[in-house]
Amino acid sequence: MDNIIELNNVVFDYSDDNDNPVTVLNGISLGIERGSFTAVLGHNGSGKSTMAKLFNALEHPSSGTVTVNGMNTIDQKHEFDIRKMVGIVFQNPDNQIVASIVEEDVAFGPENLGVEPKEIRKRVDEALKAVDMYEYRNHAPFKLSGGQKQRIAIAGILAMQPECIVLDEPTAMLDPKGRREVIETVKRLNKEKGMTVVLITHFMDEAAIADRVVVMDSGKFILDGTPVEVFGHIKELKEVGLDVPQPTELVGLLKDDGIDIETDIIDVDGCVNALMKALNLEEK
Repeated sequence: MDNIIELNNVVFDYSDDNDNPVTVLNGISLGIERGSFTAVLGHNGSGKSTMAKLFNALEHPSSGTVTVNGMNTIDQKHEFDIRKMVGIVFQNPDNQIVASIVEEDVAFGPENLGVEPKEIRKRVDEALKAVDMYEYRNHAPFKLSGGQKQRIAIAGILAMQPECIVLDEPTAMLDPKGRREVIETVKRLNKEKGMTVVLITHFMDEAAIADRVVVMDSGKFILDGTPVEVFGHIKELKEVGLDVPQPTELVGLLKDDGIDIETDIIDVDGCVNALMKALNLEEK
């Protein structure tokens, strides 16, 4: 297995206002495979965002090791290369947009990396096309919708050409249309461009499209597997304050009521097919 990111027995803690130690991550180990799409679930305070910051050396572990492409994140000489390799998109796009014109904002990152102007022009155009925002390149970002702004923020990371993109609840502040635009963009980057994606989210339907789902609670991993495997643990997820996709919950309730129906369902199409089969309504 070729892991781009590896966490080995990582602990992260800090001191509160009264100088008492607070443990956020409690001895976690995880490998993120190159080219994979991993979703991370957990309620507020479970440690998801702290873990994301460890991935590109915005934070450092209190103990244990975090390596990116074999580089230890606590080694300052690797910091620049690590941040080029792993880009992070945060929750609020307004906090990430720094210029008054879209293409200038996307160019900001590669300019800071010292990329030459001709190459920046090429990268900006490619990044905007990748998120379907090229036609807005001369627009003012503040006039765009929330979903469009977040796609511009993603383009700004893409222009730096990272191998891995980490998205920390990127759709939390968006309406359904904006959520759909961003998630479709992320999925396309993974499937068509082979980019490693780590999506931190609290939306179950977003996690359902990933290759792998990891569930956190109180600074530890409690579930790790494919979406079908993880969402099959309805009771365990409910106990830590999380839901499952609605189609999964529906077939689970029907099964509990004695209906003979498949339960490894995570999307609407799968739910419809399972219902038709259970009710003998399949096409003959």
